[in-house]
Amino acid sequence: METSIPKTSTILKTLLRADLTTQWRNRRAVILTLIVPVIILVSWKGLIPKLGGPFVLSNSITIGLIATGLMGYSNSIARDRDKGIFQRLRVGPLPAWTIMGSRIAVQLGMIFLIATFVFIAGYEFDGVKLTAGGYALSYLTSLAGGLVYLSVGQAIVGGIRSPETVNATSRLIYFVFIMSGMFGELLLADAGKILHDIIVWSPYGTVKTIVAAGMEPAKWNNEASMALLVTLGYTIVFAFMGIKWFKWTSK
Repeated sequence: METSIPKTSTILKTLLRADLTTQWRNRRAVILTLIVPVIILVSWKGLIPKLGGPFVLSNSITIGLIATGLMGYSNSIARDRDKGIFQRLRVGPLPAWTIMGSRIAVQLGMIFLIATFVFIAGYEFDGVKLTAGGYALSYLTSLAGGLVYLSVGQAIVGGIRSPETVNATSRLIYFVFIMSGMFGELLLADAGKILHDIIVWSPYGTVKTIVAAGMEPAKWNNEASMALLVTLGYTIVFAFMGIKWFKWTSK
């Protein structure tokens, strides 16, 4: 009796359904990921008259993107790999890209939710309103920025097998990004050009720059274009490393 192989689209839909169900079961972590950027946004309300709404909104979104890529994606991949889930999936007639593609698609949905929550909170609590073009471009730049941190998460889980070590490493990198990004530009602006440039052109800095520029399309300049190119460069490098190093089992 001949066995029919399901279509790739059917396989992808099934994987997406399963990954969305898993995400729903971990909704406490999802809610926390959505709430933290909003808390930052509300607490930084006093900076809006001085630095502008896009500055505060872009920092809040960037913090959410880091949490999604480092704390969410990498830890879930490491945990499922350790449980043997990937090994069992690989036994079936599944293209390898559908397994990871489904996970990434769910995380892209999370990025969309993070940006939406920040925009709503920014309008309701801080009175920050963007143009229709500003919202549209901000969603695109948020997705581009989110891919950076997903690729960083992929590199972490690719280079490290142990889920406990992945968790510790992602937390450490998360802390470094948050501290250098949130406070570096404010506290070290006069500490020297080299140090300041390192912060501005770090993954945090370039993502914040393109997200902020996307909120005001009329003010998009050469610096924002260069930041976008650097952001894409980070994504390619980390994704290449993560794919090359990744093993389907933790052994």
